[in-house]
Amino acid sequence: MPALFLDLDDTLIDRASAFRGWAEELVRDHRLSGEDLDWLITVDREGYEPRERVAAAILERFGLTGWSVDDLAADLRHAVVERLVLAAEVPRALAAARDAGWVPVVVTNGALVQQERKLRRTGLDRLVAGWVVSEAAGCAKPDPRIFDLAARVAGRPLDGAWMIGDSAANDIGGAHAAGLDSVWVHHGRTWHDRAFAPSVIVDTCPAAIDHVVVQPRSGLPDSVRR
Repeated sequence: MPALFLDLDDTLIDRASAFRGWAEELVRDHRLSGEDLDWLITVDREGYEPRERVAAAILERFGLTGWSVDDLAADLRHAVVERLVLAAEVPRALAAARDAGWVPVVVTNGALVQQERKLRRTGLDRLVAGWVVSEAAGCAKPDPRIFDLAARVAGRPLDGAWMIGDSAANDIGGAHAAGLDSVWVHHGRTWHDRAFAPSVIVDTCPAAIDHVVVQPRSGLPDSVRR
């Protein structure tokens, strides 16, 4: 069976909730407002904003004392990892994929140390065949070269592989550029891009894995095929 590529943040793990938990604690501890919480969620940019920039913006907005930019950025990285919880259905779905002969490999953008901390914290390092992190790879999704590297990690040809992820541009756009089928985890969003589209749209990562592994592609329900 071919390789199964999976995004990490907000696909296999709920990074958004982990960051929100940290932000809510900051708001409580410093008696900030709901508007400040919304600002924190926005400035995070779903984890894409460099942590030092986020920390600098927080210190400037709230005038927190006793923190340096580097210290706050480190605290943020640590706190997000510590708040991560792996949904029970994810190990079940990954086990089903492996039992069916698929080779799951995490393909993630980000810093190597931080992404590996997340994998080990949640136990995903024991549930997948390996991972490719953009910092170490020297290329990032949607660059199709990262999928070539992931195929090498899987020990499988790129042909026939699937990509599962929540980012339209990085995950689905990257899969399109690499000629792969893909599943978009929508998180309540609607697909808008007309340049390319996922093969399947579902609401959770376990559902995405099940649709790829359990059902033949030709047998997917019309309601989830795009």
